[in-house]
Amino acid sequence: MSESAVTRKTTTAGAPSKTYWTRKRREQLAGWIFIAPEVIGMLVIAVFPLLFSLFLSLTEWNLVGGLSAIHFVGLDNFIELFRDNRFLLALKNNVLFTVGTVPVTMLLGVVLSALIHKKLYAKSFFKVAFFVPYICSTVAIAAVWQALYHPSKGPINQILMQIGLSEPPRWLVDTSFSLIAIMIIYIWQLLGYQIIIFLAGMTNIPEELYEAATIDGASGIGQFRRITLPLLGPTTFFLAITSTISSFKIFDMIKFLTDGGPNYSSTVIVYQIYEEGFERFKMGYASAMSWVLFLIIMLVTSITWMTQNRKVHY
Repeated sequence: MSESAVTRKTTTAGAPSKTYWTRKRREQLAGWIFIAPEVIGMLVIAVFPLLFSLFLSLTEWNLVGGLSAIHFVGLDNFIELFRDNRFLLALKNNVLFTVGTVPVTMLLGVVLSALIHKKLYAKSFFKVAFFVPYICSTVAIAAVWQALYHPSKGPINQILMQIGLSEPPRWLVDTSFSLIAIMIIYIWQLLGYQIIIFLAGMTNIPEELYEAATIDGASGIGQFRRITLPLLGPTTFFLAITSTISSFKIFDMIKFLTDGGPNYSSTVIVYQIYEEGFERFKMGYASAMSWVLFLIIMLVTSITWMTQNRKVHY
C-alpha cells in the first residue's frame, strides 16, 4: 500500500464524521416539539376561525344549508350593514354604552383607590368587598339586579317613591332607561377590578414624593393631581384599552336581562351578531358585523395608543 493511501486512510479514520443533526439542531428540534401543541392549538382555535370568518363575511351562507350553501357576494354584506337601521341602532347603543361606562368607571376607580390607599383603615376588607362583584357570575349578578329593578316591587323604585318620585323609571322594560340600567350594573361590577389595578399602581409610587410635597405645603388634592394622576399614566392607559374592548363585547348581561329590548333599545353589536348568526342562521352577515366590530375596536385602540405615546413623548 502506498504512503499516500495510508495517510488518506488514517485521516479518514481519525476525523469525526459530519452529520446534519448537530447538538444545536437537536436542541432546536426539541424546542419546536415542546411548543408545537400550543402553535397548533392557536392555529386551530384562533387563526383559522379568524380567516374563515373573513371569508364568510364575503359570502351569503345559511348555516342550516351546510357548506354547499355558501355563495360568494363580495362586499354586499358590508354595504347592507350601513343600510340596516337595526345595525346602526346597535352601533349607536354600543358607542353610548362605551362612552357612558368607561370614563365613569375609571373616574370612580381612581378616586376610590386613592381614598382606600390613603384614608381608610381595614384596606384589605374594602379591596375584597369591591372586588367580589367582578369575580361573581354575571348571570347571578344580573338576576339580583333584575329583582332590584322591578318596576313596582323592586327596592330601588320603592325608595324613589318614598322620597317623593311618584312615577319612577321602569328600568329594564322602559325604552329610555333599559340601556342606562345595564350601564349601572356594568359599572358596579367592573369597578372592583379597576380599584385593584389602580391600587397596584399607587403602591409603586414612592412615598418620598408625597413627603416632599407635604413639606412644600401641597394639599391632598394637589398631591393627587400633580403626583398620583401623572404617575398612574401607564395604569390608566392599560385600563382604558381593556375597558373599551370589554364594553364593546358586552353580551351576557343584555341577553339575560332584556334580550336586546324593549324595541331594540338595549341591542348592541355583539348581541346582534348572535341574533343574526345563531337565531336567523345568516352566518355571512353576522361575520361581516364581527369584522366591523373588530375594525372599530382596532381603531379606538390605535387612537388611544397614539395619544398615550404622544403624551409620553412630550
